Amino acid sequence: MTKKVLAIYFSQSGQLGDIIDNLTAPLLMPGVTVEKVNVKVANPYPFPWKGNTFFAVMPDCVLSVPTELAPFQLKETAYDLIILGYQAWFLSPSIPFNSILNSPAVKEVLRDTPVLMITGARNMWITAFEKSKKILVSTGANLVGHIALVDKHANFVSFVTIFYWMLKGKKGRAFNVFPKPGVSDADIAGAQDFGETVSKHLGNNDWNGLQAALVDKKAVEVKYRLMFIESKASRIFSIWANVIVKRKNRGFWLSLFKYYLIIALFVAAPIILIVDAIFFKPFLGKKIAARKKYLLGVN
Repeated sequence: MTKKVLAIYFSQSGQLGDIIDNLTAPLLMPGVTVEKVNVKVANPYPFPWKGNTFFAVMPDCVLSVPTELAPFQLKETAYDLIILGYQAWFLSPSIPFNSILNSPAVKEVLRDTPVLMITGARNMWITAFEKSKKILVSTGANLVGHIALVDKHANFVSFVTIFYWMLKGKKGRAFNVFPKPGVSDADIAGAQDFGETVSKHLGNNDWNGLQAALVDKKAVEVKYRLMFIESKASRIFSIWANVIVKRKNRGFWLSLFKYYLIIALFVAAPIILIVDAIFFKPFLGKKIAARKKYLLGVN
């Protein structure tokens, strides 16, 4: 019997589409059909973005408010594996991806189906992944694997380069000094290796051990500094979002948030990390290890 795979995602810049293409390449074999659906939104976001336009989506993104999607159609009513490609916007699932997960057609095929999630992120994906997992649980999906491809440069470097990419629309070197933004070309191509692992489990119809095999291949890694920053920032983002949606002069408050974000990244975060490294981290080894182990898994 032919095995049916669905890869569904939203990709504005094309990066996630390239990742999906490489991941699914090893699955293209006799007896397997791969259906790839790049979902569009009904009212497209600009690319390149304008600074104010990008920050304007923050409240809806953090508060999980969906948007209308352009019509799309799935060829099948059931699949043997569904691959969900997602992005993190403001430490939450992007509005398009959240909308895909909440689409009735997608919810229907997710039920009782093995699911593999994959992201191409700047570097922080934990909160977006956790929020997405909750939606998958509500649909009855069976999450069997997770892959997180990230920009491996320093946090402040990737912050600069990702905004250069977003505001210029080109994946080039900012000011001819900074490295190229986003997931490296080598890591994007390397998604084929993960696809080969997925293909073996698909062929055996046995998903036990898939995530462990992916972790062994460094398909997902958890860095303490980023995990720590994101755990604090995600709560603060939620506070900002709830404040902003209640204000009539939303533009003013979004501007405050933008400047807060810059100060938090370049001033507050380094200080907080130093304090944590001296007074807290040395005494939390077991707790940190347990948290990392949990985030490397899919349960």
